[in-house]
Amino acid sequence: MRSREGANGDQPEEPRRARREAGLYGRRKGKTLRSYQAGLMENLLPEVLVDLAGALDDPSGLFAVRPDDLRLEIGFGGGEHLAADAQAHPERGYFGCEPFVNGVAKLLVEIETRGLANIRVHPGDANDLIGALPAATLSGVCLLYPDPWPKRRHRERRFVSDSLLARLARAMRPGAELRFATDIDDYAGWTLARILRSPDFAWPAQTAVEWLTPWRDWPGTRYEAKALREGRQPVYLTFIRR
Repeated sequence: MRSREGANGDQPEEPRRARREAGLYGRRKGKTLRSYQAGLMENLLPEVLVDLAGALDDPSGLFAVRPDDLRLEIGFGGGEHLAADAQAHPERGYFGCEPFVNGVAKLLVEIETRGLANIRVHPGDANDLIGALPAATLSGVCLLYPDPWPKRRHRERRFVSDSLLARLARAMRPGAELRFATDIDDYAGWTLARILRSPDFAWPAQTAVEWLTPWRDWPGTRYEAKALREGRQPVYLTFIRR
C-alpha cells in the first residue's frame, strides 16, 4: 500500500476540486421502493430529518436526550453499520448522510424495527451538513467503503480530498477519530497521501495488524462482505484530529 503522493502520480488537487464539488456523482435512486419503505419515507423521514434550511447552532438539541457525544457517518449505504452502532451506544447522537434514496429507506427500516431514537438523517451531500455544523462538534466520523471511482479520469470524483479533510477538521473535536475503510488499495493510498500532508490529522498506526484488523465491536457492512467473498482484503484506517 503506497502512502506517498508521488506514488499515485497526483498533485494537490485544488483548484480542480471545484468541478467535482459542483455536484454529487452516481445514482440517486434504484429500484422502486416497497410500500413499507415508501411509507417510512413519507412519515418517518420528516421526524428524523436534519433541516439545513436554518442555522444548526445546537446540534445536540435535535435529539431528545441532548447527547454530548455526536458522531457522523458519511455515505451509510444500507445503514446496517450506523444502526448497529447507534443501538450499541444509545447515549450518543448520530448523523447519517446518504444521497441514495434506497439506502435512506433501508436505514429508516432499521430505525423503525430497532426503535432507535438517536439517529438524524441528511438524505443528500455530506458536505452540506459538515459545513452547517458548528466548529468542534463531532467526536467521531466514519467513511466506510466510499465509491472508489477507479478510473484515473474519474479520481477527482472521490470524496476524500484536501478540502474535505479541512472541512472535517473544523467540525471535529481535538482527539476525535476519523475511521476510513476500503477494499481498494489505490483508494487507501490516495487517502493516506492526503492525511499525511494534512496539518489537521495524525495516523498513529505502527504495524500492519492495526490497519488489517477491524475495529472493536465492528458489525461489518454489506460492502465488506462482498469484498471478502471476492477475495479483496479490506483495510481499516484510524486517523486522529490533532
